[in-house]
Amino acid sequence: MQIYDLIIIGAGPAGITASVYAARKKLNFLVISLDIGGQTAWSGDIENYTGYQFITGPELTEKFQEHLRKYDIALKENEEVLELVKSAEVISVNTNKGNYQSRTVIIASGKKSRELGVPGEKEFKNHGLTYCATCDGPLFSAKTVAVIGGGNSAMDAALQLTKIAKHIYIINITEKLAGDQIMFEKIKQAQNVTILNNHQIMAITGDKFVRAIKIKNKDGQKELAVEGVFVEIGLIPNSVFAKNVEKNTKNEINIDLTNQTNIPGVFAAGDVTNVLEKQIIIAAGEGSKAALSAYRYLAKNKF
Repeated sequence: MQIYDLIIIGAGPAGITASVYAARKKLNFLVISLDIGGQTAWSGDIENYTGYQFITGPELTEKFQEHLRKYDIALKENEEVLELVKSAEVISVNTNKGNYQSRTVIIASGKKSRELGVPGEKEFKNHGLTYCATCDGPLFSAKTVAVIGGGNSAMDAALQLTKIAKHIYIINITEKLAGDQIMFEKIKQAQNVTILNNHQIMAITGDKFVRAIKIKNKDGQKELAVEGVFVEIGLIPNSVFAKNVEKNTKNEINIDLTNQTNIPGVFAAGDVTNVLEKQIIIAAGEGSKAALSAYRYLAKNKF
């Protein structure tokens, strides 16, 4: 079996940037990912990525893909990593489609949407309930919808929907929306948004599709007629497969300043790690660091 210099798990900002750096260092490497772009592909308007005063998530994802194609990088797409095992100097990466071996690995698998865990969520998934406003927003043209959450991702979803939906309810469990002030100001200016703070979603109801949600606050429970539900209550790390890699209480992978994990030769970068801020540009920078660290590790060790 071929033994690569490096396997990169994930192709979001961290994984793609690591790939570009690995290609420039002429490493023999492979990228394994379920998709291209990660959370960037789901983002709406991006106004804080250096070099672009304004760009959408899908547009930035296309830029990432163009950069990948320039280097003719070996990519296994639509493949899920199930296990990571190190034996002697070889790291085995087992997926739902095969097994690959490498001297080093960069885990850049990002995060996935947190679920509500309420009645009706599983039944109405893809039948009016979604976790991606960028992907599915256009399906709700002229409809009344609810966005569940109170952070940046919820406000971003709501802002995207202001141009599509008839009306948007933001259901926020805390006292006020917690996100960037500039996004909050845009939300306040929107004529078709109602913010319901201190409200908790209890259930999602309907027939073949979503027709209503049940919410409650200190005054009791009520029902809102909606035809769509966008779940934006945060993200959880895609780190389950890395069983022997040290993690924090949030299941984020612990790394040092060189992106090294507790396992020699295994590095991590981006939102799957314990890096304090989760931003596209930070993930990209961490990906470059991880690739350079993997390169140094390979140079210093004899295999």
